Amino acid sequence: MECERCKEAMRKGEEREHHGQILCEDCYMDLLSPARTCDPWAVHSAQTLAKKGGGSLELTEIQTKILEIVQEAGGAEPDVIVEKLQIKPADLEREVATLRHMERIRGELRQGKKFLIPW
Repeated sequence: MECERCKEAMRKGEEREHHGQILCEDCYMDLLSPARTCDPWAVHSAQTLAKKGGGSLELTEIQTKILEIVQEAGGAEPDVIVEKLQIKPADLEREVATLRHMERIRGELRQGKKFLIPW
């Protein structure tokens, strides 16, 4: 069986139905709870946790790699990051939303193209 959204294979019984589409669990969750980069409460929560944790928050391995790519290049297009890290665009969106809430990364338009740049 194949997910109708990402085309990944899945075992029978793992499929989810959403508006007539047969989806894998990851795509189903992405549709039910999409990543939101602009979320004032998430930023507030991240700042509060950072203060309680001594001023910084721990990054995952993938978040660290995203930051390295963006810092080394002074900014990078999302497609470039997806290609370099061999991850799904939806995974990058989730990680960027988290990094945005921590105020570590932000978006910028350059010549009409979206770039991710250091905060």
